This record gives sequence, C-alpha cells and structure tokens, in this order.
Amino acid sequence: MDGRGDFDFEEGDWIVRHRRLVTRLAGAQDWESFAGTSRMQRVLGGLGNVEDNLLHLPAGDYRALALRTFDPATGLWAIWWVDGRNPHMLDVPVKGRFVDGVGRFRAEDHFQGRPIVVEFEWRQMADGPRWQQAFSADGGQSWEVNWIMEFRRA
Repeated sequence: MDGRGDFDFEEGDWIVRHRRLVTRLAGAQDWESFAGTSRMQRVLGGLGNVEDNLLHLPAGDYRALALRTFDPATGLWAIWWVDGRNPHMLDVPVKGRFVDGVGRFRAEDHFQGRPIVVEFEWRQMADGPRWQQAFSADGGQSWEVNWIMEFRRA
C-alpha cells in the first residue's frame, strides 16, 4: 500500500474531547477543555479526505474543516485547516507521512508575528485516534504542545 489508506482509521462519526492551551509560546499552563464532534469521509477516489468539525468552545460554537490530500508520487500527505470563523483563509498546509503508525506533518508558519514550525501528530490509540498540535519557535529544537483532540466513536 502506498499510504493513501493512512487515515482510514478516522473514517466515520466521532465525539471529540479537546484540550487547548489558551496562551501559547509563553510557558503558560492555562489549558481549557471542551467537547466537539467530527465526521470524516474519503474524497478524490481515496486520494483525500475531509474532516468536518463542530467545536463547542467556552466562548461559543464554531465549525472547522480539515482537508487532506495524498500524493502517490511522493508518499506525502498535505493537510489544510479552515476555520469557519474566517472561511476565506486556509492555514499553511502541513506535510508529512505515517511511519510505524505515527503520522507527523510539519510546516513553517507564523504565530503572533514570529516565525514558527507547526507540527501535527496523529496516533491510533486503543480507544480511538489522537491528534495533537505543537509549535516550535526555535526551528524544531523544542516543542510546545498546544492542542490535543481525543476521538471516540459516536
């Protein structure tokens, strides 16, 4: 298999537990937790998938979308994030692949005007998928995890 089935474990409907660091890249520990739902379906004949999310933040609900595409020539996935509160803006795509069951996807981006590296990590755990996002302000020497999503079948 060339990798196009890497995200098959996430297909379907999910209840999601979110934990998010409110203040990022400041050494803070002000985590907030909230619920959400997610639905993932394959598109592009299996070369992509779409994850439709409803997030119940303390400040109010919003929708977001992850669009993922697989390039069989390189074996790389690209992941874009679209926040429903700013629907005309695509985040910089993170790119990467799964190795030994762990998916790592990175991109250079900016946070509050400073250059960062963003990393998404996907793992299939015994009770469901787990995603986390981390930022590095020093070119990948150190990382701060700032968002964790734990998925349970709906």
